Amino acid sequence: MNHLLCGLAANPALPPELVDRLLTRALKEAGTCPDRDYADELLHDLTDRTDLRRDQVLALAAYARSTAVPLAYSGTLTAADVDPMSWPYAAIALIDEGRGHPEWPRLLAAHPDAEIRWRLASCPGLPPDAVDLLAADPDVEVVRELALWTDSPVTARLALHPDPQVRLSVAANLSTPLEAVLALAEDPELPLQWALSERTDLPQPLYARLVTEAPPGLRAPYARNPGIGQELIRVLAADPEILVRRAVAENPHVPFDLLAELVVGDRAAWNPLPRISAATPAELAELAGSRHAAVRMLVAQRRDLPPQLRDALAVDPDASVVRAVARHPGLSEELLRAMVARHGVQVLAAVAANPDASGPLLEHLTQHRPGVRKVLKEVAKHPHATGPALLACLADRTSRPLAAAHPALPPEAITGLLADEDQRVAEEAARNPSLPRAVMLELVP
Repeated sequence: MNHLLCGLAANPALPPELVDRLLTRALKEAGTCPDRDYADELLHDLTDRTDLRRDQVLALAAYARSTAVPLAYSGTLTAADVDPMSWPYAAIALIDEGRGHPEWPRLLAAHPDAEIRWRLASCPGLPPDAVDLLAADPDVEVVRELALWTDSPVTARLALHPDPQVRLSVAANLSTPLEAVLALAEDPELPLQWALSERTDLPQPLYARLVTEAPPGLRAPYARNPGIGQELIRVLAADPEILVRRAVAENPHVPFDLLAELVVGDRAAWNPLPRISAATPAELAELAGSRHAAVRMLVAQRRDLPPQLRDALAVDPDASVVRAVARHPGLSEELLRAMVARHGVQVLAAVAANPDASGPLLEHLTQHRPGVRKVLKEVAKHPHATGPALLACLADRTSRPLAAAHPALPPEAITGLLADEDQRVAEEAARNPSLPRAVMLELVP
């Protein structure tokens, strides 16, 4: 029963009187129930609701740091609700979001608990007086955290800090002035290969030195760094490590000829690449005409293709290209069905994930033989899925929890799933907004 109540707590259609009952029950059992984890989970699920009254918000925030902090980040808990010394973690969450009181940072920078000061140190936009206190903190971990995240000019001063770990954090901070970074680059105590891998404004000789000194695992971040020049890009494209070469393909400035060499023959599941995302319509058209299916597939991954180019890729002879474009919005039902007819199981899951796939098409995909489990998973979370399609998804163990949560699942099926032997399925059914109100009332007497 406990898992059902946790599901109900997250149900957006839960009547207000049942929210009250659940909150009262959870707060009572949190202090007395042997199964404390259940009460904690129920309270955490309640914190995610958007229909809480102010008194409910305050009751949840007062329960524990683990409920107060999410409420602060979500905006449900406001600065007017918080005493920073009583609820310091909630206060820090509000500061982190830019919604705290101006005097709080200085107050918390002098807090006796070092963990409070450490968490404060990573907040953006701290006032100078709080930054100065944190920069002089007796706990070096607090200073390191400040050095890593602050956007204050204090980084120039912390670059001279006696602790090498603080200086290393300064080097990794993208707000640190370049001149300070260049000085740190000459520091023999600092292994800077990791710390500088995301800087985009370093001199090319320094990039080349850092890459030469870096082990394979640290060369990949430099390979995708947009600050490195064409000469170093080509050097790294010939790296013996496959992960480094793949990282070069992710560099937004990799030339197209080199990109083609990198992807052809590599069967990696490429994410959309920055160079392709930035390509002009003319460049896209040229790439879409490549004799290499791997290159055409990269173009097909874009979700903002001109309709004519999108439709041309939808009838590509290579299934990998069609699979990549099948998720593109705007494709007609005729084209989607033609993909299935031509390529079958190779494209079924991608077609099922198309945001414009209709209910009848999704039903057709669930009935395809041979079947594909990934199809059922995509259908189970598709907003256009129909009751019959979702009922078919219940037969698959992976898709069953997703289908149980779908509001288009018939109410009688949702109610039946409350008794499912898989607690995840039962909990998702309890979360379903189409669960009949009468059943909700029975679950929370």
